Amino acid sequence: VGTNKHLAELHDELDKVRAAPGSPDGYANGEEGTPAGDAAAAYTPDSKGVVKFGWIKGVLVRCMLNIWGVMLFIRLSWIVGQAGIGMGLTVFSSLFPKGLSVLVIGMATVVTTITGLSTSAIATNGFVRGGNAIFMKFLKLSLLWSIHFNVAEGQRGAYYLISRSLGPEFGGAIGLIFAFANAVAVAMYVVGFAETVVELLKENGTLMIDEMNDIRIIGAITVVILLGISIAGMEWEAKAQIVLLVILILAIGDFVIGTFIPLESKKPKGFFGYNADIFMENFGPDFRQEETFFSVFAIFFPAATGILAGANISGDLADPQSAIPKGTLLAILITTMVYVGIAVSVGSCVVRDATGNVNDTIVTELANCTSAACKLNYDFSSCQSQAGAGCHYGLMNNFQVMSMVSGFAPLISAGIFSATLSSALASLVSAPKIFQALCKDSIYPGFQMFAKGYGKNNEPLRGYILTFLIALGFILIAELNVIAPIISNFFLASYALINFSVFHASLAKSPGWRPAFKYYNMWISLIGAILCCIVMFVINWWAALLTYVIVLGLYIYVTYKKPDVNWGSSTQALTYLNALQHSIRLSGVEDHVKNFRPQCLIMTGAPSARPALLHLVHAFTKNVGLMICGHVHMGPRRQAMKELSTDLAKYQRWLIKNKMKAFYAPVHAEDLRDGGQYLMQAAGLGRMRPNTLVVGFKKNWRQGDMRDVETYINLFHDAFDVQYGVVVIRLKEGLDISHLQLHLMIFKTIKQNTSKPKFHPMFFPDSKSSSSPLNVADQRLLDASCQFQKKQGKSNIDVWWLFDDGGLTLLIPYLITTKKKWKDCKIRVFIGGKINRIDHDRRAMATLLSKFRIDFSDIMVLGDINTKPKKENIAAFEEMIEPFRLHEDDKEQEVADKMKEDEPWRITDNELELYKTKTYRQIRLNELLKEHSSTANIIVMSLPVARKGAVSSALYMAWLEVLSKDLPPILLVRGNHQSVLTFYS
Repeated sequence: VGTNKHLAELHDELDKVRAAPGSPDGYANGEEGTPAGDAAAAYTPDSKGVVKFGWIKGVLVRCMLNIWGVMLFIRLSWIVGQAGIGMGLTVFSSLFPKGLSVLVIGMATVVTTITGLSTSAIATNGFVRGGNAIFMKFLKLSLLWSIHFNVAEGQRGAYYLISRSLGPEFGGAIGLIFAFANAVAVAMYVVGFAETVVELLKENGTLMIDEMNDIRIIGAITVVILLGISIAGMEWEAKAQIVLLVILILAIGDFVIGTFIPLESKKPKGFFGYNADIFMENFGPDFRQEETFFSVFAIFFPAATGILAGANISGDLADPQSAIPKGTLLAILITTMVYVGIAVSVGSCVVRDATGNVNDTIVTELANCTSAACKLNYDFSSCQSQAGAGCHYGLMNNFQVMSMVSGFAPLISAGIFSATLSSALASLVSAPKIFQALCKDSIYPGFQMFAKGYGKNNEPLRGYILTFLIALGFILIAELNVIAPIISNFFLASYALINFSVFHASLAKSPGWRPAFKYYNMWISLIGAILCCIVMFVINWWAALLTYVIVLGLYIYVTYKKPDVNWGSSTQALTYLNALQHSIRLSGVEDHVKNFRPQCLIMTGAPSARPALLHLVHAFTKNVGLMICGHVHMGPRRQAMKELSTDLAKYQRWLIKNKMKAFYAPVHAEDLRDGGQYLMQAAGLGRMRPNTLVVGFKKNWRQGDMRDVETYINLFHDAFDVQYGVVVIRLKEGLDISHLQLHLMIFKTIKQNTSKPKFHPMFFPDSKSSSSPLNVADQRLLDASCQFQKKQGKSNIDVWWLFDDGGLTLLIPYLITTKKKWKDCKIRVFIGGKINRIDHDRRAMATLLSKFRIDFSDIMVLGDINTKPKKENIAAFEEMIEPFRLHEDDKEQEVADKMKEDEPWRITDNELELYKTKTYRQIRLNELLKEHSSTANIIVMSLPVARKGAVSSALYMAWLEVLSKDLPPILLVRGNHQSVLTFYS
């Protein structure tokens, strides 16, 4: 959808440019332009007045603002205290479990770097609609939203990146997860803000209740204010984001400067300045309160996110193909160096535990003076013996260490406030818009109410309220260390899917996958995806498992519902590639009788015109064999070609909508026979080619042009010539409902637009009312067209196996009974035999069916099959064929020969006498059918075959007519004498 819309926009603008006055051909100098030039020219009008960002302001600054957040100021020091400083990222960390802080940062960097490479590949493979066409509509909408594109903005883009790459199945799942993750992110940032405010209140002795409840109160008030701001909207200059970055850089610089100014007043709180003893003491991990490496990593990981900020505004970048990789990867490098630098600095200056008591200085030398603080003349052993429980300062106990170390603490507070409030507001605005974008894609119809927007900016007010309620619920937890791992879980899931998107797109080898960024590798992306999944599981196995289950459940739901979207995803490309490879592989394998399946070419015309024919054939081809709906267009070629292209899309959609697993194949030909020959020769691919021709019985053969009957009969002979089987299906009411399409259309419209409709009988197929405007025949035809769509009750499928055609006559009814709608039906088998051998023939047939492993309820041997039919039925047959007889004995020889030459379908007296036995057999079989099978759901019977050129078309049609008239739905089947059943395993 996204790509098609962009192309459509370009073509529309191109048409405008070409239509500009001044040149007949639309070009100023009458010269032809290149496609690339045309596209650029077409896109220029939309770009007028729009500021294009360079890689620094557009990507680098945004990503750095996203990555430097609340964790940098109020949790990094605690992470250093728990995990230790580290001597660099090493693969041998499991052997030397010391200094894991840098490993925490390093692992996050590995994940984000791989994801950054994958993001660069996706973002440079065309426009990211989340960034330009939709996302940036809200650029100047609300407070700080336009100036601080935090991780929440990245997640909305992640929805577009994943959904447009992997398709709606994964895209819909990750869209829901991200909407929820951004709502939780609001809580994380607000709690970080409230935690800092409560710390300031605590220092001044002005707590309202206690620390936990004060965080809840301040957080709740803050999120209410932010909700009001986000709904009301305020315009800010985009340049303000530079101001924010300056504040953050000054805050970081303030900390660095403070590390070189160890004031005496700060030493009781654990800050002594750079010291080798402190560095060595803090080098190794000291996990407390049941923390582990991965739990600490989970708390830190949200600090490393935000790498998608640049990709999301790709449409507003001057050169996105260069800016996104350069800005994103450089931002990861700079922020990682800053995180590592601060981790090393704070770990070299501040001890893990301190009392804050100025009286804890050492006056006399202690016997066991081993700690760094002791060597610096401070005795914090009182809290160290309690594992920090009695201390309120130091890396492990004070989340405001950076403020304490800094040269000017208010600047650190300003950095925290700017980072947390702007990020919280951005998330609060982003989450509803993610959800609204997801709902507008109509992937989950149950959430459609959240797609509605209000005002000129289409604000998702319902989404705001939902986000507010979710955020408020998590704010009441009031613990940043509990909220952060939840967000880490969702971020890791998103990064896993982004990396998997690149791997999947590369694996699919789609010609449309042409990223301008070349420094990616599909296998590294796969490793990144696997790493994210493993880390998710190690951090919190039940949360990861729950996320996997949610994604899988949503994937199955969308796969089953099949939303009407087409995003040109890699899933489509890989499906095509797999189908192509398997088709080629299959073509090199010889057919085997065990793998035979009826693959049907149905001469339906327009598929919607003969639904009963389609549904009955679908009953034995669904999930078993190929089904192709052949449609022969006749008439002027130019008009037919237009109809072919429109009908192909129209009727294939109709088949999919009606859950028919079939293909639509239209052709243009001079007549039906030529079209049938084209289809039989060319339809299908490799081994997936039709082997059975299915046609409806030509009910009006006596009233129509007999040349059409000749064409119809010749189709059978053509099918046998190319080794096809033939199935003729007859319903006594008929098959073609094309003249009733208008009634069905009105019926469906009323059904869709009326909550409790009281349908007029003319619109309701099951109506038996005599007041219906439809005549009785049409009403019955309409009823019959729906009969195979319903569950069939406990009845019989009668098989009249009169000729050995390879077993197709037995295989079809068996396949029908395997379907859910037909499972209650039993197979009864009828065969011909002699009166004195009925029991023997029955046992022989039962043995044969058992070897074929076909269940049956009864076998009937017809000993009177060759009995002469009733006189009245013979008379009725003779009356039926009378208009088609030649009566050459009553005419002169020349006249008779001339008439036979002009009308070869006529029945000669000699022919009638020659085939009298066969004629009587068809009449007699109809009598037996009425006697034994009048209550069957369907009848499957061997099709009588006439030798080509020996039997006139009129006589053959008369045989079929008299054989199948006034019966339940009947399938006349004749295989091509190729065995389709086998005894052997």
